[in-house]
Amino acid sequence: MGRSWARVRSARVFSGRRPPSRRREHPRTAPRWRGRFDREALRKPSSEWRRRSWLNVHSVAGQVFILQLVIVVLLVAASLTSLLLLSRHYSTTEARNRSLAVATTFANSPGMVEALHAPNPTAVLQPRAEVVRQSSGMDFVVVLTTKGIRLTHPNPDRIGQHFVGTIAPALEGHSVTETYPGTLGPSIRAVTPINDAQGKVVGLVSAGITVKKVSGLANNELPIPIGAAAASLALAMGGTGLVSRRLRRQTHGLDPIEMTRMYEHHDAVLHSVREGVIIVGGDGRLMLANDEARRLLDLPPHPEGRPITDLGLDPHVAELLASGRVATDEVMVTGKRLLAVNNRLTDRNGGPPGSVATLRDSTELRALTGSAEAAQERLKLLYDAGVEIGTTLDVDRTAEELARVAVPRFADFVTVDLAEPVLRGEEPSRLSGSEMRRTAVLGIRDDHPFYPVGKLFSFISSSPQARSLENGQGVVEPDLSQADGWQSQAPNWTGKVVDYGIHSLVTAPLSARGVPLGMVNFWRSEKPEPFEEDDVSLAEDLASHAAVCIDNARRYTREHSMAVTLQRSLLPRVLPEQDALDVAYRYLPAESGVGGDWFDIIPLPGARVALVVGDVVGHGLHAAATMGRLRTAVHNFSTLDLPPDEILSHLDELIASIDQDETIGNAGGNGSLVTGATCLYAIYDPVTRRCSMARAGHPPPALVRPDGSVEFLDLPAGTPLGLGGLPYETAEVWLPEGSDLVLYTDGLIEDRSREIDEGLELLRGALAHQDRTPEQICTAVLDALLQTRQSDDIALIVARTRVLRPDQIAEWEVPAHPSEVAHVRASVVQRLEEWGLAEAAFTTELILSELITNAMRYATGPIRVRLLHDRTLICEVSDSSSTSPHLRYAAATDEGGRGLFLVAQFTERWGTRYTPDGKVIWAEQPLP
Repeated sequence: MGRSWARVRSARVFSGRRPPSRRREHPRTAPRWRGRFDREALRKPSSEWRRRSWLNVHSVAGQVFILQLVIVVLLVAASLTSLLLLSRHYSTTEARNRSLAVATTFANSPGMVEALHAPNPTAVLQPRAEVVRQSSGMDFVVVLTTKGIRLTHPNPDRIGQHFVGTIAPALEGHSVTETYPGTLGPSIRAVTPINDAQGKVVGLVSAGITVKKVSGLANNELPIPIGAAAASLALAMGGTGLVSRRLRRQTHGLDPIEMTRMYEHHDAVLHSVREGVIIVGGDGRLMLANDEARRLLDLPPHPEGRPITDLGLDPHVAELLASGRVATDEVMVTGKRLLAVNNRLTDRNGGPPGSVATLRDSTELRALTGSAEAAQERLKLLYDAGVEIGTTLDVDRTAEELARVAVPRFADFVTVDLAEPVLRGEEPSRLSGSEMRRTAVLGIRDDHPFYPVGKLFSFISSSPQARSLENGQGVVEPDLSQADGWQSQAPNWTGKVVDYGIHSLVTAPLSARGVPLGMVNFWRSEKPEPFEEDDVSLAEDLASHAAVCIDNARRYTREHSMAVTLQRSLLPRVLPEQDALDVAYRYLPAESGVGGDWFDIIPLPGARVALVVGDVVGHGLHAAATMGRLRTAVHNFSTLDLPPDEILSHLDELIASIDQDETIGNAGGNGSLVTGATCLYAIYDPVTRRCSMARAGHPPPALVRPDGSVEFLDLPAGTPLGLGGLPYETAEVWLPEGSDLVLYTDGLIEDRSREIDEGLELLRGALAHQDRTPEQICTAVLDALLQTRQSDDIALIVARTRVLRPDQIAEWEVPAHPSEVAHVRASVVQRLEEWGLAEAAFTTELILSELITNAMRYATGPIRVRLLHDRTLICEVSDSSSTSPHLRYAAATDEGGRGLFLVAQFTERWGTRYTPDGKVIWAEQPLP
């Protein structure tokens, strides 16, 4: 059977499927297979049918007719346009030549020069110019003087007026023509010179004519080409109509899309469709079978035209195809295939008698569907693993996430074992027999028989885990009851596992950068099918992704441990002994990175205590190291006994210096490290109950009064350390005895999910209680404000104020006379006896005598002496001078200079602090 026959047969079969609105068949052929619509159309006159067919632009014939007609019209229009443009060009050229010829001829006519020199040139030249104008058909012929004055003109009123036009070239002896818009339309005029016998220009002649006069002749000839064009157009339309009529008969009125689609669908059905298609005629013979139908039914070569019952088909299939019975997804067995058959009649919409059947191989479809579903489930599992594993930088939690992803979709139980160094953040060894610690166990039930979490053990060489570690690939044990190597690991334990119902195992190594980190074991008990080799690749993919996350967590654990160790080594390990404050504190490093928060409690002279809390910008080792430098600097500056604002100014300069050093050190890197910090420095005096404070960009402290009321002290904020440029301010607050001063860092009140104002209100609520110790207050604050996931360091100090009783303080004002020293010594000895410190009387007398004598010698103004009975005996001598004494070694011949040396020898420490009114020299002695 040839291709042309197939096309004709397919056209006959599928023609009934086209919408009635698309049918444009010839009346003589339509009744063979057209439906109701075409039979009604046959009743119309043939002239109307032919007119509708020709005017239908959707058909191939109509489109060809319109295209050819448009081409002919465009050609005729182009020809006429060219003729008109050419005619206009010729008319303009003729007008220019005629005006130039008339002007030149008249200018060179005899007697022109004599007439110009006559007493009345106009009387001589006007008649001659009019004769020339009338005889040549020009619009005007004008004689001009060299100054452009008209001597002649068809309108006598314009004689003597200036000529409007270009005359400069003519005055130089050249003829010139120009186009100008005249009153009667576009015109051409020429100007030519009149030369005397010596060649001198003595006058000008201008002649002009409208283009319309010249083009009249050409317009009289236009009917000839227009008639020829009309005849050509009519002839072309007639020929085009004949061609279109023949093309319409051959294409049956189909449009190009329908024709192309019909043949494309025909080829697709025959060769490309992966579903069998069989068309059976009304006589029970096979008309068409595509390639898929031939494969599914094992048809013989060239089956078209043969009865369907003679093709050797299964009787049930042959009966259905021959009967034309309607069937929908009817399952039939033919050979080794399970076919789903659909059968429909073709004459329901006016088509030819017969039926068309489609065949689908359900066996292959079922297998493909199962494989696709399994692949989709595995891809979904790997996608979920990428999202759910590694959400934190915690090794144990990452192992639990791996087990949680695989249960129960891939395995009934999962155990994760990691090398002991991995849990400590260290680099694991490459030995496959290294000790493992059970890190995660998860399954569909809690009563599992596996090693518990935390157990330390080693895999023997015959176990599948050891083999997997050795070759770096996954190992499958389909039947654990027959796995002798696995059972040798621990016979008692493995026997319990088998008795529990666990029957299959896949193990895969957790390796990162070629280094084994541990093992992951997937177990099955409820699912009856064992693990297969195809499951190994999925287990390896899960283990590979989890190993990268565990290795990241391990390295983070190592760095975090180093930073925490450094940070804790830089923070105070124990609180110093002092009686001014009852202090409790909490320090919590961040989970995701060590920051630069720090605090300090520094005893100061005069029973005073300094409280410091600060926060370095950033996280990691750099922030921790900077924190250590700042804490050391605070201690050093505190020994100078400076007020809080001056200490913050010194710290600000230190941070600026650190920034400068870091910028210079990182000049060759990607960028400089910018350091910044916030700080709050407070000094509490238990004698005066005053607390002087200054802060540099730090959150304000909270004051809890004895009645439980909470107040956030309104201190001048100041700029963070390192910005520089602005001074800091010190504020003083009087604190009642038993008040709680609460200092903290922003990690306590601020979080990604909580604003500072909300955190401050929570802190206020946690502090607003009475009768709690500082330790209880710290616990209550953390319980109220601590987040589930801590993203920043937290430093918290709760300091309850104490005061020195009046009987612990003794003060005297000393007149500036040496004789008063003895009276002061006597009073001091008496007070020391009252305090039970008579053993320290001699040393105290010696110290006070030296300090008072120096004040009388070198200072002016009032001198005051104060004794404080605290953990030590503190002697203070104040004066109005700002000169500080210095310790020096006196020469053998010197009469003085040994007093301060003796003071230093008899005291634990001594020093000077400055006040707004002068200075205080103090000395501390241990209590006897």
